Amino acid sequence: MKKTLTVALMIAAFSISCTSSQNKSGETDKTAQVQAEAPAQAEKPVQTALTEEDATGGSITLTKNVFLQKVWDYENTPQEWVYKGDKPALIDFYADWCGPCKIASPILEEISNDYAGQIYVYKIDTEKERELAAVFGVRGIPAFLYIPVKGQPVMMSGIARTKEDTKKMFAENIDKYLLTL
Repeated sequence: MKKTLTVALMIAAFSISCTSSQNKSGETDKTAQVQAEAPAQAEKPVQTALTEEDATGGSITLTKNVFLQKVWDYENTPQEWVYKGDKPALIDFYADWCGPCKIASPILEEISNDYAGQIYVYKIDTEKERELAAVFGVRGIPAFLYIPVKGQPVMMSGIARTKEDTKKMFAENIDKYLLTL
């Protein structure tokens, strides 16, 4: 019998992450679907649907419905991974209360601009989209799913010790898992 999804879990040697069992520290749930987490990016809201602007960069927030349409319809093909995208993707599983997630967010915005037109950078709020997090077995955040156009996705969690090393980690993983043939 085929597994519902083959996703390799790889944890960076110097990873920093939050576990899903951590308390939200009393923060209130925001009603806005998504806002950029970095102060420098605050004036540019995160995209929530795929448009022609995707080629210009910027993270795209995924809801379950958009995920089913644009990434993988696991409800209709639960036994087989079938990526629906036209270019590779990187999905950031995050929560607003997670410190390492807040560090990764502006770095991923830079990455989305650096690789504009080559990959999609998606974000999934694990507090709002618990089912999507459960589908991939996300237990610690931030977690990152690297999705090549063909082949199986690769899951990793945590960030490096510095912002520079974290950006380097993303670039190396994108080059290794998404842009090589």
